[in-house]
Amino acid sequence: MRISDYIDLSFSNLWKKKLRTFLTTFGVVIAIGALVCMVAFGKGMQKNVAEQFKELELFNFITVYSGSLVPRGILSGGESGNTVSEDIALDDDALRKIKKFRGVDLVLPDIRFPAAVSLNGQEKFSLIQVIPTEVSSSKTMKFRAGQSYTEDEKNSVIISDSLLLGFKIKDFASIIGKKINITTLTVDLSRFNPEDLSSLFRGENLPFAKENYEMTIAGVTENMGFGGPALLRSDVYLSPETASTMKKLPITNLWDLLREPSGTKGYSLVNVRLSSPDLIDTVKKKIEDMGFRTFALIDQFEEFQKGFLFMDLFLLALGMIAVIVASLGIINTMIMSILERYSEIGIMKAVGASNRDIKKIFFFETVSIGFLGGLFGLGLGWSVSLVINKVVNHFLAKQGLPYLEYFSFPLWLCVGAIGFAVVISLVAGIYPAARAARVDPVVALRHH
Repeated sequence: MRISDYIDLSFSNLWKKKLRTFLTTFGVVIAIGALVCMVAFGKGMQKNVAEQFKELELFNFITVYSGSLVPRGILSGGESGNTVSEDIALDDDALRKIKKFRGVDLVLPDIRFPAAVSLNGQEKFSLIQVIPTEVSSSKTMKFRAGQSYTEDEKNSVIISDSLLLGFKIKDFASIIGKKINITTLTVDLSRFNPEDLSSLFRGENLPFAKENYEMTIAGVTENMGFGGPALLRSDVYLSPETASTMKKLPITNLWDLLREPSGTKGYSLVNVRLSSPDLIDTVKKKIEDMGFRTFALIDQFEEFQKGFLFMDLFLLALGMIAVIVASLGIINTMIMSILERYSEIGIMKAVGASNRDIKKIFFFETVSIGFLGGLFGLGLGWSVSLVINKVVNHFLAKQGLPYLEYFSFPLWLCVGAIGFAVVISLVAGIYPAARAARVDPVVALRHH
């Protein structure tokens, strides 16, 4: 028999029991749809993270920190540098040396300080981060509204979308050009009375003074942060020129509060931007040779990928439950078909059909169910993911969050879904086909 004969015969047999064939195929559709949906979600999340990192050029950054920084024990696995000097300061001289390394585009000290931010009569505590214009106008910052401040602009700031959402403001464009008040703390020892220590415990006469500054909002950016292993989030960004005119606590970073008392002075953290991620290892080695520790997100991305792999396996395991149930449905359908066509199988064998021919007939029937189930299951998975994606983004848009594609359908997933359905159907058809081939034509004809 030709392949076309097997195909015609298999569809003819399946069409005789339309309802049973439809229900069995629909079981495969549900199983493949669920499997495709889950795998597509895992791949979509992984794709979003990787694209965000690449778009923001975070793979191009190395974070450098001095040996006198206490939190080395709590840093993640991306920490490197085994021979670290505790006496070398991460100061301006060190920054100038790092700037001369090949491939280094920017050396950015991590400078931030606490402040209270007031807008529309509401006040929130926040971190203020000093960002040069070169960085604020680069791809590193993704603006939701407005634009970066310029070198000529004084008292202009960029604020994060999460800060505005905290103020219940969803129309980001509406606050561009408006004023925002920033209140910093400064040390004022004149307010400290050593003879009245009890007032300190009551929160009175603290040795701090407040300084108020009125700034103009130039832009709104997606919430982001620099700062190596502990990505501290900042909500307000301003230029070094503006920061130099403000009175604030004498710290360059919150990590300064965790320094060892005998630690060397200098910057706590410095972010180094390279022209290409390919230079990460070379520049890291040179910086570590200077006596500093380093951290690079690109080193941690392999750990992220492992996490996504475990998530994919978990989602795949859930989808396989539905696939196993669908395969049992195929086995049941084929066995019922054997019992109903017992005499027909005996006649075919009596007129010369071999055991191999009988097996092929049943294999083609199961393949037909698997192919149709895989094809429509792929369509179902795509349709369901499209609806879920639109619904989720609809509600997130009300919160002022950007549109994201939470599902990804690479070509290998689309082709693999159909192929997997066919393979599962073939496996499910092994026992029914073998049982059909063992039918004794004499017994079958006598049964007829």
